[in-house]
Amino acid sequence: MKQILIIGGGFFGMYLAEHFAQRGCAVRLVEKEPQFMTRASYANQARVHNGYHYPRSVLTALRSRISFPRFVSEFRECVDSDFEKYYLIGNPLGKVSAKQFLKFCERIGAQCELAPNRIKALTNPALIEACFSVVEYAFDAVKLRDVMIERLASSTVVSSLNTSVESVRQQGEGLLAEIRNEVSEETETICADHVFNCTYSRINYVNAHSGINFVPLKHEMTEMCLVEVPDQLKQLGITVMCGPFFSVMPFPPAGLHTFSHVRYTPHYEWRDGDGIEYEDAHAKFASAQRNSAWRYMQKDAARYIPVLSECSYQSSLWEVKTILPRSETDDSRPILFLPNHGLKGFHCIMGGKIDNVYDAVEAITTQNLLE
Repeated sequence: MKQILIIGGGFFGMYLAEHFAQRGCAVRLVEKEPQFMTRASYANQARVHNGYHYPRSVLTALRSRISFPRFVSEFRECVDSDFEKYYLIGNPLGKVSAKQFLKFCERIGAQCELAPNRIKALTNPALIEACFSVVEYAFDAVKLRDVMIERLASSTVVSSLNTSVESVRQQGEGLLAEIRNEVSEETETICADHVFNCTYSRINYVNAHSGINFVPLKHEMTEMCLVEVPDQLKQLGITVMCGPFFSVMPFPPAGLHTFSHVRYTPHYEWRDGDGIEYEDAHAKFASAQRNSAWRYMQKDAARYIPVLSECSYQSSLWEVKTILPRSETDDSRPILFLPNHGLKGFHCIMGGKIDNVYDAVEAITTQNLLE
């Protein structure tokens, strides 16, 4: 029986833990926080992607189109589909025209049609070229977490909260991992045949403490505003793209809408890589000053959709967003999968969106790691 250690109890870590347990492995799942899915799996726009977001990366769009029905079917009770969703094409700064967007949707097989006049009437016609009605949903991260906790409880997975992995080293054909309890600070050494590093922004923490080469990553300190929208927007989700990029989307756990803006949601950035002194993303997050950019977001977005000036700010979700540097050029969101990274049996894995988990499972299966 293969011994599997999974580091990180976000959605990816939980899903992969169940996946390996179903295949007869002995699985240990450790999560640094007191609860599962409290970091990036929660503090995001909660969008269940259906491809529309990625006109500059057709491969990413097609992968989302494949994953969308699968995720909606598997987690139906966690998905909010009770709102209308619209994509608006910005003008004159847009990188994609209305004609190009329509052709793109046709190419990937995504439903797209002209939005009704009542939606177009909400916009500033000098800055919005076209409005399209699409099919896209939101997920409730709290419900999703509870479903996954229940699924893990019904499996053979052994879970440990308040537990971090400090380092990993080779021993024979296997691995030894030093784990630490964040409350008692007690340490323990455990053996594993495979270790999956699913810690998202903290992937290089274990690498840095294990003498393993860093994975090149870009981190952004991000702010997702939570707002009360005016009545005419309550059952709507709106994304303006591509260039003057902002979104107002239902956020089911709070009964509010998230408000994000490509220019103001990222507050600052830093990178991991060889030759760069490592900075622990969680430590950086804990000490960061949080000065909201809400007024800037709202002022700019209201130029395109004037009624957004009536939004009432409630609070902000702050988190470290991590992407692969190559994603900057085309806004793609491939998974990161580095099997046997630095050590035999040590695997780094990361996705940029919730439905990437199916790509991760496929990549692991293709590698036949458990053979």
